[in-house]
Amino acid sequence: MEQQTFFERPASQPLAARLRPRTLDEYVGQKHLIGEGKVLRRLIEADNVSSMIFWGPPGVGKTTLARIIANSTKSKFIDFSAVTSGIKEIRAVMEEAETARRFGERTILFVDEIHRFNKAQQDAFLPYVERGSIILIGATTENPSFEVNGALLSRCKVFVLQALKPEEIAQLLQNALKDERGFGDRKIVYPDGMLEMIARFSNGDARMALSTLEMAVLNGETQGDSVTITEETLEQCTSKKSLLYDKKGEEHYNLISALHKSMRNSDPDAAVYWLARMLEAGEDPLYVARRIVRFAAEDVGLADPRAMELTVAAYQACHFIGMPECTVHLTQAVVYLSLAPKSNAMDTAYMVAREDALKGLDEPVPLQIRNAPTRLMQQLDYGKGYQYAHDYAEKMTAMQCLPDSLKDREYYMPTDQGLEPRYAERLWQIKAWKKEQRAGKEHT
Repeated sequence: MEQQTFFERPASQPLAARLRPRTLDEYVGQKHLIGEGKVLRRLIEADNVSSMIFWGPPGVGKTTLARIIANSTKSKFIDFSAVTSGIKEIRAVMEEAETARRFGERTILFVDEIHRFNKAQQDAFLPYVERGSIILIGATTENPSFEVNGALLSRCKVFVLQALKPEEIAQLLQNALKDERGFGDRKIVYPDGMLEMIARFSNGDARMALSTLEMAVLNGETQGDSVTITEETLEQCTSKKSLLYDKKGEEHYNLISALHKSMRNSDPDAAVYWLARMLEAGEDPLYVARRIVRFAAEDVGLADPRAMELTVAAYQACHFIGMPECTVHLTQAVVYLSLAPKSNAMDTAYMVAREDALKGLDEPVPLQIRNAPTRLMQQLDYGKGYQYAHDYAEKMTAMQCLPDSLKDREYYMPTDQGLEPRYAERLWQIKAWKKEQRAGKEHT
């Protein structure tokens, strides 16, 4: 089967393809992996890569890293597509690599979208990876723990690539305007904040950002070697209202604050409006989902325990299906939280406990609730006096679990909202029972 290689260059390529970094010095982002002295950079520069998997969202540089390895290695490099290849093609390439190994030549096989291979196809790689016939480099947008066979995954180092930061995307866009492979041979005139806006709307996807810039330039007003991009042109290219977020991101925080406070004030109409403002401005739906998961505990808590379940489910839905389909899941969660009874008892409890914890980091754990896995610990009275709650009819005991200096401290203070009065009554019964038990022991 004829495979398209990394080195074929179509007569006309998209901007993202023309600007693909050729060396690590041109690469933008992933400093935790390819910054100076980092492990992946050392492996690539030493031409000593082992089998590995690049895992990350689209447009963050997985294939680009493979191309850099291809440009720098002395090994034979084969580009393999999981979309167009089957077991027959895999075996043909593996036999070719085995032959090369016998003659002392190393083969690096890059498999893009490796998660698209089924179990049988992935198993076909395994013996060749084990024998060292090939060094496998896979790229995937899906969690390899679920999408790559365990036996194959155990023989590969997984490198997690992160969505690019807005400032990194802006740097790429600036490079595109200066580089001769991009628009360096033209004078591009554009409105203030355009690069930052495209960077935020791209959600960390360099390919999307460069494609948006290219569309804006191609649709700009041309006069000789000069191209002028207007705000109207940019709006049409992104199908978004422009400059909703300012350069410093203040509006980003203003909008999430507006969403949070509208839900807290039980205003579902306002909450849905601010949600729409964020999502239509290009905000990452997972960011919004994380914020509402926090809200479920911080502002609702035990007043409605189902709020946590619903928001976690909304986060998972956003992860599974993405935009624009996940807008309805976030809307359901936001409306539910707006209508839910409110309690900040969880947040208050933790913040008060946090102060005590920071002041008393050296407070010893009471002996009765320490673990005693060794004979020495048992001799030192670790675990002495521990009362196993399930051994008692009430399924609880009056045993002290806080340090002596905090034994009467109370952190959870239930409100009278929603279901929380039930928990308040239960808490009062527990404390009253324990107080009675302790008082009885003092009199005996």
